[in-house]
Amino acid sequence: MANMDLKKTPMPTQEPLVRARNFSEVALGYTEEMALSEAERCLNCKNMPCVSGCPVNIHIPEFIAKVKEGDFEAAYQIIARSSSLPAVCGRVCPQESQCEAKCIRGIKGEPVGIGRLERFVADWHNEHFSGEVKKAEPNGHKVAVVGSGPAGLACAGDLAKRGYSVTVFEAFHAVGGVLIYGIPEFRLPKSIVAKEVETLKALGVEVQTNFVIGKTLDISELFEMGYEAIFIGSGAGLPRFMGIEGETLKGVYSANEFLTRNNLMKSYKNDSETPIMHAKKVAVIGGGNVAMDAARTALRLGAEKVYIVYRRSLDELPARREEVEHAMEEGVEFRLLTNPTKILGYRNPDDRRDPKNGFVTGMECIKMELGEPDASGRRSPTQIEGSQEILPVDEVIMAIGTSPNPLITSATAELETNRRGCIVADSKGQTSMEGVFAGGDAVTGAATVILAMGAGKTAAEAIDEYIKSK
Repeated sequence: MANMDLKKTPMPTQEPLVRARNFSEVALGYTEEMALSEAERCLNCKNMPCVSGCPVNIHIPEFIAKVKEGDFEAAYQIIARSSSLPAVCGRVCPQESQCEAKCIRGIKGEPVGIGRLERFVADWHNEHFSGEVKKAEPNGHKVAVVGSGPAGLACAGDLAKRGYSVTVFEAFHAVGGVLIYGIPEFRLPKSIVAKEVETLKALGVEVQTNFVIGKTLDISELFEMGYEAIFIGSGAGLPRFMGIEGETLKGVYSANEFLTRNNLMKSYKNDSETPIMHAKKVAVIGGGNVAMDAARTALRLGAEKVYIVYRRSLDELPARREEVEHAMEEGVEFRLLTNPTKILGYRNPDDRRDPKNGFVTGMECIKMELGEPDASGRRSPTQIEGSQEILPVDEVIMAIGTSPNPLITSATAELETNRRGCIVADSKGQTSMEGVFAGGDAVTGAATVILAMGAGKTAAEAIDEYIKSK
């Protein structure tokens, strides 16, 4: 019987004041009963508008229909035909602006909880499936994938399913790219990423870590090793700063470094070889998902006060609504229509290692107001003269965006890049270098996990066509 409730089945979560001091996953996931109830809200529309909103084209009504029947493994297999990382996407994909935004149920209520159902199905499979992953028959062709983030893993998975021998080259010592160094444990447990990677390995994907393309080897040398095509999914890990006074002070971090030290290097542990400051008052500059991750991580490291400083209003905040709500519930204070102008500090006279750089003691900010829309359609913020204030903080985290690391492109002159340092590629991922494809943040700049996966899937299909046409 159809469930005509106007609201989604609520997602169980840890209590805010409890979770704000631990790194365990915030959202606890649906029970079978909850999943069955939410699945009954799906109308199984014949034209499937939700599918058009999915960057990897998951057959959403089809998998939900299997959930309704209680056949969770069949539901998983439907998702897995299109997605190489279903347990990841069910957690971090912005469904509210993609598949769920197209859901008919959203016209007069809340859309079906597609992401929550995807997570449930993937977790059920990972807990209960004990069979062997079926490998495709080898087709005799080799492809190299640079980077093990969502774009690289999606491309590798799709190619392996087509019978290709695929090797993923990862610069770090662990596999997963931004999934492991960028997204905190409380949003995406690393055991989930590891499980998804093991599934890809079972399909035949080989992974080589501590392998820096552009330094260990360059692109041309990969071709010399017998790879017939190369996909570059190296992400966008080069942080940006504002260029204001005081950014060289001790206690100023890029969000990229702050999160990598915590997520990958485990700097929160007392015996960590890459420690990080445990500040009392922290300001995070920016309003995206990375800013929310950094602010919520700072709380879990023991900060007494954490501010999100963002120059526009709540309506323009680019982070997912769910992440903003979770941050507010946990006690993060939002200083909106506010922009930093200077980071204040003092020098410790006993510190002779770097006499130019002191320690953060505060941040000067100025109030903003929204004017006319800019070229992107967003209202441009302008300063309100005379509205300066000092925010007393001892740590500042810059979360204002990233750009691709130039290591690969600087070592490969044939690869065309744009003024932002992104690799230029066509709609299928083909770059200016024959046989070299690219996708994800290395092409678009920092974006979402699911868009990177979509680019990886598109490139896998183009690589298949390219090799077959040779």
